[in-house]
Amino acid sequence: MSGHRWAARTAAGAAAVALTVTGGTLARADDDLDGLSAQEIVERSRDALLDADSLHLSARGTVDGSGRAMSLDLTLDRAGNCAGGVDQGEDGSVEIVKRGDDVWLKPDAAFWKEHVPVGGSTFHAILDGRYMKAAADDPRLMGVTDACDLDTFRKLIEDNAGAAERGTLTKGKETRVNGVPAVPVTRVEGGERLTVHVAAEGTPYPVRITVRNAEERGTVDFSGFDRPVPSATPPPDETVDVTALLGRSVSPV
Repeated sequence: MSGHRWAARTAAGAAAVALTVTGGTLARADDDLDGLSAQEIVERSRDALLDADSLHLSARGTVDGSGRAMSLDLTLDRAGNCAGGVDQGEDGSVEIVKRGDDVWLKPDAAFWKEHVPVGGSTFHAILDGRYMKAAADDPRLMGVTDACDLDTFRKLIEDNAGAAERGTLTKGKETRVNGVPAVPVTRVEGGERLTVHVAAEGTPYPVRITVRNAEERGTVDFSGFDRPVPSATPPPDETVDVTALLGRSVSPV
């Protein structure tokens, strides 16, 4: 599912670049951001993000130079639970619920047409507004289940350690993001501009990350840190088993 991978890449990649500790001593928790350098701010923000047990992520933007708009809205945690959806515009949208060992997906008609051109309309008719249900480790759905896990997101950040050694970080003036006071830190390298807005009050979480380059324009907002993922799952009469629906040879993602 390209939209899901795009959002994970945009959010985690941006965080990896902007929030990587590159050495030195971390600022004390009682320091005010006003007195910290750009590097110290992103060090604190990175640690706060990696320590979160759950969060809400909202991403939107365009990718691959195509101008196609995509968006994602997910609440996810380190136990692998998540709830939300992905909207790929003309390429369709999918509602997602993942809880424990199970995952539920509800693709719309446009998604089936784009991703399963042979037989997709039949699958959509069979579902008739219901979710398809599968085991979370079903290999046909790994594109969804891998991204729908906060630990996967954290690993992407950690695997990109050292990325912030390139370019120069610049600290901006305090502003507000979704009503939250935040300090922007920007990194420019080549044709890419990346900005992370760090909460200026309370825990210094990143509250917004933006990426701009020749092919991608993305914005990722973070909120709901350490709040539980909604636990409701679709009832049995609103689900169809994925194996019965797709068989062994068809992959929807």
